[in-house]
Amino acid sequence: MDSRVEQIEQLKAKYPDLPAEAIYKEDMLRTGIGFSEDSLLIASGFKPKAYFIFSFDLVPISEMSARENFRVPEEIALEGGKEAFRRVIVSVRVNPSSPYRVEVRDGRLVLCLEGEEVADVVYPEYPEYYRRKLSSGKPVTDIAPTIEWGYLLYLTVFRLCQYFGRQEECQFCDINENYRQQKKSGRSYTGVKSPEEIVEALEIIAETDSDSRAYTVTGGSVTSELQGKNEVEFYSQYPEAIERRFPGRWISKVVVQALPREQVQRFKDVGVQIYHPNYEVWDPRLFEIFCAGKTRYIGRSEWIRRILDAAGVFGPEHVIPNFVAGIEMSRPNGFETVEQALASTGEGLDFFMSHGVVPRFTTWCPEPLSVLGKDNAGGAPLEYHVGLLRVWRDTLEKYGLPAPPGYGVPGIGQAVFSVSSFMDVVRNGGQNGKSSSKGEQGTKH
Repeated sequence: MDSRVEQIEQLKAKYPDLPAEAIYKEDMLRTGIGFSEDSLLIASGFKPKAYFIFSFDLVPISEMSARENFRVPEEIALEGGKEAFRRVIVSVRVNPSSPYRVEVRDGRLVLCLEGEEVADVVYPEYPEYYRRKLSSGKPVTDIAPTIEWGYLLYLTVFRLCQYFGRQEECQFCDINENYRQQKKSGRSYTGVKSPEEIVEALEIIAETDSDSRAYTVTGGSVTSELQGKNEVEFYSQYPEAIERRFPGRWISKVVVQALPREQVQRFKDVGVQIYHPNYEVWDPRLFEIFCAGKTRYIGRSEWIRRILDAAGVFGPEHVIPNFVAGIEMSRPNGFETVEQALASTGEGLDFFMSHGVVPRFTTWCPEPLSVLGKDNAGGAPLEYHVGLLRVWRDTLEKYGLPAPPGYGVPGIGQAVFSVSSFMDVVRNGGQNGKSSSKGEQGTKH
């Protein structure tokens, strides 16, 4: 078997039209990153990982002997070094046994692959608001953490999901198990946040922050009621409260299920600009297997129809469904070859983009507390992830669509989206013959 370095070199040669930085990034996202003790000591002065919704780790907290869950940074930036990297931001997914390791050499933080230096590492600065607490004593990091190098306020207002148990939970998801392990670890980890808590946290952030440009309101699915409210009633109260207090300050995004058009209109009416009804996986057979709860309550065909209906409410460019890239190749039910998986996913991308809807994706992290993670510790092959970057970018350009709004400036060296590389591979400034959404940069305060 080729070494990891050899695999990277082969893919760089096969995909010369893709940034080499994105190839490394995808590999780190699927494999995780280890940290030496001295690099963890340095990380204590920088922005820590907040576990904003899922674990996004390759090992459970119980197996982190160095207590990495409290010590690693939220993200790392890779620059310069042996590979002359243009800046690329990578979400930290803990894996002490990963071939990727952050170390301190000659007084520098460096990323090493199989012991060889790849690039210099920069940790994110510790924002002033991370030192603050709400009147209740809860830390801001619990209520309103930021990711994407400070660009995005991630507001997980419901940290559990009502798709419960093996017969309903999405098989790639560890939201319920992660909540349990975070509480057991002693971390402040509020299950259901109130609109008042969210607004109070944003007031603290607004006092000192000038980097955040967008917020996402999200959480687990509500299949019946939560606090006496259905899903749209529960989730719409948060952007409604935020926009009442901070009208237009941030690009507003909501990630919930694919809902009927009249319910989607409710989000639009309270000030939401971007709607993410995530479809997770394109293949009909795999959707039924991996998303049993969503199949039972809504169904794949209805889910897709609702996505297109939502485009009539928000405009196609403001409906951005996510899928989990890599689960297409998970054992035992996924595709057996990279070519088959890419053909299936590419079919979905072509379908949505032909309607002006641009899906985004998260690079699959096979979390061990999820059903798929237990049997797929290695995740999907790196060649699938790299091939997907080309398919996604080429389909975007085929239909002359702009880069999705609400993710910052696209392109290698500028993009901040950290859980996949789709924004890193965008060319032409993300325009492709069409204007991107107004207000993409947000209001600077």
